[in-house]
Amino acid sequence: MSTVLLQLNNIRQTYGEQVVIHDLSLALQRGTIGCLLGPSGCGKTTALRCIAGFEPVSAGEILLNGVCVSSADIFVPPEQRRIGMVFQDYALFPHLDVAANIGFGLHRLTRAERERRVDELLQVVQLASVSGKYPHELSGGQQQRVALARALAPKPELLLMDEPFSNLDVSLRERLSMEVREILKDQGITAILVTHDQAEAFAIADEIGVMHQGEIQQWDTAFNLYHRPVNRFVANFVGQGVFLPGRVINAQQVEIELGILTGEIPQPCDSGCKLDVLVRPDDIVHDDASPLQATVIHKAFRGAEILYTLRLTDGAKLLALVPSHHNHVIGEKIGIRLEADHIVAFHQSTQ
Repeated sequence: MSTVLLQLNNIRQTYGEQVVIHDLSLALQRGTIGCLLGPSGCGKTTALRCIAGFEPVSAGEILLNGVCVSSADIFVPPEQRRIGMVFQDYALFPHLDVAANIGFGLHRLTRAERERRVDELLQVVQLASVSGKYPHELSGGQQQRVALARALAPKPELLLMDEPFSNLDVSLRERLSMEVREILKDQGITAILVTHDQAEAFAIADEIGVMHQGEIQQWDTAFNLYHRPVNRFVANFVGQGVFLPGRVINAQQVEIELGILTGEIPQPCDSGCKLDVLVRPDDIVHDDASPLQATVIHKAFRGAEILYTLRLTDGAKLLALVPSHHNHVIGEKIGIRLEADHIVAFHQSTQ
């Protein structure tokens, strides 16, 4: 049996004249958690709905376990795809208690089998103590775990999650993201998450596809999306940073106002070529002994760290993450130095 559970081959989806998804392709290995990450309107939820079978595709094909379930000529209905779904609003039945909600899709099992499966999932999502309560009696995090357990109950081949944490506060979202990842990994579930929140994507997914205008710009690990973005959109969307003008010295070095960066020049560029160089906040180190000075023009306290916005002498701005015991005031000049071990750069003419 192939290790690829889900494969999208050049799928295209249109609404009248509007093309929502352009020739989108991806392959998801069994047991992997994938994510479609992007801003509102990029097509990520439409892609998820096509995988689920809620919408047909205009072109291309979707394969599950090597079998085509969607193409211009083939359409397998959602209930025959063995796909579980967790919605943004949880979609729990208000008149059913937790146990009944989880067991709702298990009508083909005997009563004893259904009770065993529900009891098993109550343990998995740690909700056995509230099995008799109704959705309105639960917290947002508990409702989300009920929705997850209900989706897992029929043992789907693939689990789809559409912005599952968007209704939760930030601290709960972070904790629940980690809990959900642990549950999915413990159960060996293959899943795809759709979100606009990169912290959520990083916390849950093994592989992430950054989407823009109906296309996947880069399908990669969180590390590579942050440190090795393939284009400006990914560089700007993932993480924080600024572009500073640079001049190529040789095949391994580029000079910017902060100093010389050494590494592989990612763009074909001869000596003297001009590039825009991405500088992340973690590339800038606070150093009182450094002769290079920058002026603090904004600060955002983050507990252990402060994110400073700094202005260089030529007027260019950059960001720096500094331990929060270095508490500088707006307008103060501080010493900084560049400490980066690789180069992310694009031609200045690139838009």
